[in-house]
Amino acid sequence: MEPAQQQNLKTSQWRESLRLGWRTLIGRAYPRIVSAAREPDWVFYEVALPVLQVIAFGFVYKSLGRPQYTGFVVLGGAMLAFWTNVLWSMAGQLHWERQTGNLELYLMAPSSMLWILAGMAFGGMVATLFRSIVILLIGSLIFGVTYQIVSAPLLILIFILTMVALYGLGSMLSSLYLMYNREVWAIQEVMQDPISLITGFYFPVRALGGIIGGLASVIPLTLGLDGMRQMLFPQLGQSFLPPGIEIAILGVLALLFLVGASWSLTYIEKLAKIEGRLSLKWQ
Repeated sequence: MEPAQQQNLKTSQWRESLRLGWRTLIGRAYPRIVSAAREPDWVFYEVALPVLQVIAFGFVYKSLGRPQYTGFVVLGGAMLAFWTNVLWSMAGQLHWERQTGNLELYLMAPSSMLWILAGMAFGGMVATLFRSIVILLIGSLIFGVTYQIVSAPLLILIFILTMVALYGLGSMLSSLYLMYNREVWAIQEVMQDPISLITGFYFPVRALGGIIGGLASVIPLTLGLDGMRQMLFPQLGQSFLPPGIEIAILGVLALLFLVGASWSLTYIEKLAKIEGRLSLKWQ
């Protein structure tokens, strides 16, 4: 075969692979977005309960004579919806798919598992975004929160990097959870409240100190929340790190988690297709 023909063949294969991946992404995102409107009871759990937490912490700050910090609480409550979605709908997703019998279909599909999880992440992100906006609006109206946007482009960049890193982390954890079988439930329950504390959902992460705040920065929401608060509440001056440094760290975290997700999912596919198992040997 001529070099030009080989190049054309590779280009054609690459385009077909990209087309298949895109269709897989849309196909997996669609059920997440549509199901959000078809399950009204989920709206209660994912909107009403976070709003109650926001109201509780908001009144705590008001009773302490610090009503200016209610904006921190409202934004943290809105971002909590994304963390809940990542922890329960991304990290544990492959484990639940195995329970329902769908995992075998995913592994036999011609598309990569990365595209499948990318579709789940995108669909979950879009569905959660609407609920997060509702939480933000309700909390802002109740406590009369005002925002002073320092830089809209930086705010959008921080949010996008946070979402990419966060859902990359969820994709990586999904394969790890799958290998640990039933322990996934205990792991998720243990992680929920401590992560909510150290990432500073309802208070500035600066209050935790440099060491704990630095360790908590491994979780993208820590720096993401701090960066967005700096862009929205500059008058409070409770920043943990300068925005430029936080953006750089979030970019590195996004890259690391995406590479980790790719490696772990490739490993899972190898176990399933070559060795015929989906858990560690010692289990």
